[in-house]
Amino acid sequence: MRVSNQSSVSEFLLLGLSRDPQQQRLLFLLFLTMYLATVLGNLLIILSIGTDSRLHIPMYFFLSNLSFVDVCFSSTTVPKVLANHLLGTQAISFSGCLTQMYFLYLFALMDNFLLAVMAYDRFVAICHPLHYTTKMTQKLCVLMVAGSWVTASLSVLLHTLLIAQLSFCGDNAIPHFFCDLTPLLRLSCSDTYLNELMILTEGAVVTVTPFVCILISYIHITSAVLRVSSPRGRRKAFSTCGSHLTVVCLFYGTIIAVYFNPASAHSSEKDTAATVLYTVVTPMLNPFIYSLRNSDLKGALYRVVHRGTFSV
Repeated sequence: MRVSNQSSVSEFLLLGLSRDPQQQRLLFLLFLTMYLATVLGNLLIILSIGTDSRLHIPMYFFLSNLSFVDVCFSSTTVPKVLANHLLGTQAISFSGCLTQMYFLYLFALMDNFLLAVMAYDRFVAICHPLHYTTKMTQKLCVLMVAGSWVTASLSVLLHTLLIAQLSFCGDNAIPHFFCDLTPLLRLSCSDTYLNELMILTEGAVVTVTPFVCILISYIHITSAVLRVSSPRGRRKAFSTCGSHLTVVCLFYGTIIAVYFNPASAHSSEKDTAATVLYTVVTPMLNPFIYSLRNSDLKGALYRVVHRGTFSV
């Protein structure tokens, strides 16, 4: 039921991905399967790294943090989609919408920052291998992760507080399966100039800066690897960052498809599909990408599963 004009909006309607009942049932099963795979896969990564002392090095410390963030990232949207389907409702309260938006962008930014931190880790490991242990200390690793949390929290809090100051009246239907910033601004009957200005300035800085850092790191990594005379040495050097580079391409590729295309190239179906990729599919694929391309992690995962199987 839509709120009539000139009234204050107390809840929003999440229209979801489809209005066809048959498609909704199929999407429910698909989302449930992907969510369970995301949670199970990432928790196995965290457990494997935590229980294997050989993996207590910076690269895996950052990977375990990324896995934790991916579980939280998916948990901000998918459970609500599943609950709405089971309860036969599309409603989300105003406060619930702001809360979902806050945590969604918090974990998205953390993914962004952690991918940049992991790129720096690979840069030091490949370009300055003799100084790796002295540069990538435990204290520095903890500080980089903690700094990422603080920066992401403050940035997202700013945008959430600005949204909370807006007035919403008239149409309260969000053509999405979660509370996204852009649809909310379109529904507001207040002046959104300040919100849009902060998105283009502060929002762009905290989003683009990690991406630029990743590009710079890989430019240096590529340059260093190409100077290696042995083909085997070059393959080994590239293999150490292959998984990370795959995840970076998948994460940023879908985000660019949604947010950095001309308006004429946009359609609600394409944008929604790309959004599903980076909010649901990417967190699910990350554990598989890292475990399949990393023999040490694959071995740790095998030992965890093997130990769990025989202890039952």
